[in-house]
This record gives sequence, structure tokens and C-alpha cells, in this order.
Amino acid sequence: MVSTQTKYETYRPKKFLGQNFLTDENLAKKIVNSLDIVPGDTVVEIGPGKGVLTKYIEPLTNDFFAVELDRHIVTELEQKYGDRINLIHKNFLKVSIEDEIFSRRKNKGRIKIIGNIPYNITTEIIFRMTEKRNMISSAVLMMQKEVARRLTSSPGTKDYGILAVLIQLYSIPKILFNVPPEAFFPKPRVVSSVVRFDFPENVHNEIDYSLLSEVVKKSFGKRRKTMRNSLKEFFIENDILQEKIEFDFNRRPESLSIEEFLKLTGDIAGSLSSHK
Repeated sequence: MVSTQTKYETYRPKKFLGQNFLTDENLAKKIVNSLDIVPGDTVVEIGPGKGVLTKYIEPLTNDFFAVELDRHIVTELEQKYGDRINLIHKNFLKVSIEDEIFSRRKNKGRIKIIGNIPYNITTEIIFRMTEKRNMISSAVLMMQKEVARRLTSSPGTKDYGILAVLIQLYSIPKILFNVPPEAFFPKPRVVSSVVRFDFPENVHNEIDYSLLSEVVKKSFGKRRKTMRNSLKEFFIENDILQEKIEFDFNRRPESLSIEEFLKLTGDIAGSLSSHK
């Protein structure tokens, strides 16, 4: 009998795609179970690779999309699953969730996302989910442990930053369990974590996401500076007087709670609209 490891060694992972294939079947089942898939769910898998999660997802839903950039893998999955899976041969970041998934889904309601995602584009994928949060109900993603720690961090800690603020504003992230390098082929040099995200409906939709994102990113752009210095150029460019906004700009960004970033952005939006 061919071992799982030997089976994966017959395919050479592509470094530039960040391919580290999960080989532990028990962990694969545990990850899929963590998404709580029920009949009637639309499920999107990011980077199915050799299909270790795919084979456990496919029997659970009749509305399954898989996004894969590797043409060789796409061909293999097409041959194995046929039209039981909607395969999209693209980088997930280039997929129009509205047009290529949401409008094509068989089932009503928001989608669920799952995947062992490439570590080099993890933060971009998370930000993309945040932007499209109104179409997503939950997600279970495997990522580098360090990134998982950052996105679940609290104000006042060294890990607290852009990622934590933007994802926690719109979702509830929770680290479920860690995965050792030995569970992959090839073995990554880091420990991984499986994280679940739950996206409540219609949260903070009153705030302009692009403005909020800009304020948060510029605030942490000069992390060791006060908010006065971090946002100085932003206020000049937008013709806003800091003195007109009721906020202590002598504070540092890592001291602000998520609610305070939300209020600050709302006040800035009010100042911007008064110029129009």
C-alpha cells in the first residue's frame, strides 16, 4: 500500500504558489467539521491542492466551488469530480465573488469559505473576506500561527495592529487548534493554526470601509508615533483640522480599542462631508 507521504511526493509542489499540502487525514476531517456544513450551504474552498479537504466537503453540499490556480491540479479535480464541483481556475484574489460565485450559487443565503491558504497571501485573503463580509457567513482557514495570533490580538499588545482591527470590526475570529509542520508535504518551517471566522450580518455597514481601512492603515503606518504624527499628512491632504475632531491625538494607535477606531472614522467622515 502506498503511504500518504509517498503519494504526495509523486507531485512536485510549486514554491511560487506557496504549496504545502496537508497530508494528515484526521486533521483534514477535523478542519472540515469545524465549518459546520449543512445541506443547503454554498461552500467555497480556496486552494484545494491534492483534495485532502475536498473529498470530505463534496458529500456534504450540492453547491461547492473550488478556486485553484494550478492548472495541473484543476485538471485532476475535473477528472475526479466532474460537475459535482464548480472549479474556478484563478488566484482567489482575482475572483469576482459577486459574479463568479455569489450570483451562480444554487442555494440562497451567504457562503462559507474553507481552505489551507498560501501563507504569502494570507493577509490579502483575510482583507478580501472583510470587504465582502455581507456575502460570507463563516470561514475556516489554516494559516501561519503568527498571523493567527496577530488577528486575534487585543489592544495594548505587541501583536495588535491593522489586521486585528479590521478583522475584529467585522467578524469574530477564533483560533481552533494548531497544526505541526509534520502534517504537511513539504514541511513548512512554521507551525500553522486553524482559525474560524464568523461574520454577523450587517455589522458597521454605516461606515465607509475604504475610509476606515485608510485611517487604520495610516495610524499604524508609523506605529511608534502618536496618532497626531501618523495622521498628519492624511488630514492635510483631506483639508481636515485635527482640532475640529474630539479625540486625543497624542495617543498611540495600539492603545485604541476597535470601537474608538470606529468612532474616529465616523468623525472624520463627518468632517469630509462638511467640505462637500
